[in-house]
Amino acid sequence: MKYTQLGRTGLKVSRLVLGTMNFGPQTDEADSHAIMDAALDAGINFFDTANVYGWGENKGRTEKIIGDWFALGGDRRDKVVLATKVYGNMAADGDAWPNHDKLSALNIRRAVDASLKRLRTDYIDVYQFHHVDRATPFEEIWQAVDVLVQQGKILYAGSSNFPGYKIAQANEIAARRSGTIGLVSEQCLYNLAERRAEMEVIPAAQEYGLGVIPWSPLHGGLLGGVLKKQAEDGRRTSGRAAATLADPAARGRIQAYEDLLDKHGVEPGEAALAWLLTRPGVTGPIVGPRTAAQLESAIRAAELELSEELLASLDEIFPGPGPSPEAFAW
Repeated sequence: MKYTQLGRTGLKVSRLVLGTMNFGPQTDEADSHAIMDAALDAGINFFDTANVYGWGENKGRTEKIIGDWFALGGDRRDKVVLATKVYGNMAADGDAWPNHDKLSALNIRRAVDASLKRLRTDYIDVYQFHHVDRATPFEEIWQAVDVLVQQGKILYAGSSNFPGYKIAQANEIAARRSGTIGLVSEQCLYNLAERRAEMEVIPAAQEYGLGVIPWSPLHGGLLGGVLKKQAEDGRRTSGRAAATLADPAARGRIQAYEDLLDKHGVEPGEAALAWLLTRPGVTGPIVGPRTAAQLESAIRAAELELSEELLASLDEIFPGPGPSPEAFAW
């Protein structure tokens, strides 16, 4: 496994990030533990989760599964760079209460203590803001973060789903506060089929020294060989994938993508991950395996070298928006 620095920090993280969103809802605890063991054995040391994962009545379940895994010992916690998130309301559905969500100093304090308890650890390496909170000023957010750092409960702060201007605003305000390092990472939607992050988010992250952590690298499965799977076993798509494939132009691009990779003898899902690893500013994509086989495929992708010819052909099928501001200004 290859490693890199997380943004401008001294923290070394793997080029693949283990996403845990499926742990609980789709993957039971025993299999989740086996996947985390296999990831660690493969050298993946960066694990990502969120307090709301588990969803619905089971919010927090994913963090508990990870915490139970840490409790098994074997230096598991010491070997992992642990990232979780705060924003969503953790009260039981139908029992929401003011100040139990978003990024007020009160909720950050409450949420981090609850996550630490579920995760069965003393500290969180990267504490991420899951979404922008338009009602809370960054001065208040950074004050809360400073306290948590001083208490040893978190080491770094990161963002998720932030537009470029919010990354800039957050770090400019942090720079005016003595001793506040600001955001060190941004977790954003970014893949071959969804490249809008190249317009503002990634340039802002690079300018301010944030590591970029793409989520949904296979675009909801569309880049994982969906058409081939449909033809081979009649597998049906649903949700966003089905809506996309209903559009003839979009379906045509996916077909061209699969045909290109078949010609080069490369698995689509592995190519999509390998492409992200070539992109400027990217620390590593989040892979969210439901099974051990899916994890093995992701690990192969980390070692895959895409030729310049193949990279150029992928750009032809899925062209990016171009540099900013030229792409939208003229």
